Amino acid sequence: MSTANDTMPKQGPEGPGPKPAWLKKPLPKAAAMREMETLLRARRLHTVCESARCPNKGECFERGTATFLIMGGSCTRDCPFCSVESGRPGPLDPDEPEQVAAAAATMGLRHVVVTSVTRDDLPDGGAGHFVATMQALRERLPHATVEVLVPDFLGSRHSLDLVLNEAPEVFNHNVETVPRLYLRVRPQADYGRSLDVLRYAAECGGSVVKTGLMVGLGETAEEVRRLLTDAVDAGVALVTIGQYLRPSREHLPVIEYVHPARFEEYREYGEKCGLQVEAAPFVRSSYRAEEGFRRQGAGRIRESKEDLC
Repeated sequence: MSTANDTMPKQGPEGPGPKPAWLKKPLPKAAAMREMETLLRARRLHTVCESARCPNKGECFERGTATFLIMGGSCTRDCPFCSVESGRPGPLDPDEPEQVAAAAATMGLRHVVVTSVTRDDLPDGGAGHFVATMQALRERLPHATVEVLVPDFLGSRHSLDLVLNEAPEVFNHNVETVPRLYLRVRPQADYGRSLDVLRYAAECGGSVVKTGLMVGLGETAEEVRRLLTDAVDAGVALVTIGQYLRPSREHLPVIEYVHPARFEEYREYGEKCGLQVEAAPFVRSSYRAEEGFRRQGAGRIRESKEDLC
């Protein structure tokens, strides 16, 4: 049922105004930042923390965690909300999977999150590179859990099978926003295709299926609730919801700074639907991902290979 809060927020000529108190973070410790950056540069690695200008970068680097961004630093898509560089990517680095595993081992990670730029230029969309990275991680860190945040692979079942047959503990693909806003927010993606990716992963089994979205882009509360219902229908187990923050003046403007109380309403609604929902202004797909995964319970994962697609 709609309420007055469900109406489209109105944005003035200067946007939603100054950031409220709940969107301010303390400055990170410079020494911890330098230590992490030195490790990553020595291994020639990218992170989504840096490339996407994540507001949690300082906190995560201080905690000794990072989300690896594989397949180079250039994306074949150009989403107007994202600060990852867009352009013609170079060839894949065959040493990158081992470098990711070595860095994760040095950091002592128990839960490793790996994402990538979108590589529509590759026949398998880079699925094989995800496989090589997971295998390198399992070799170096046999007791660690692995979470992959993958692109849509243009809906290729073959590419999805390559990734899913490695049985990552968490299979994540973000829908990012409500379907009405796709043309503006994700013009090279398709909401139905993203749901199909999630549905297929859930049907295959072997992984906790996860998705995430941003709010504050002009969606209504009712549209978010419908998206959560779609996620349940697709077999998703875990959803992350966070505030969209504009990386630069060249990116999509923020329409609304969503109040923390609204995030709590989304969490409660999702949980009534049977989802685990991590919802707060600074929540991101990989932010404190290990904690979200542990709340899911390891008993839901790692079915036998014979049960996979």
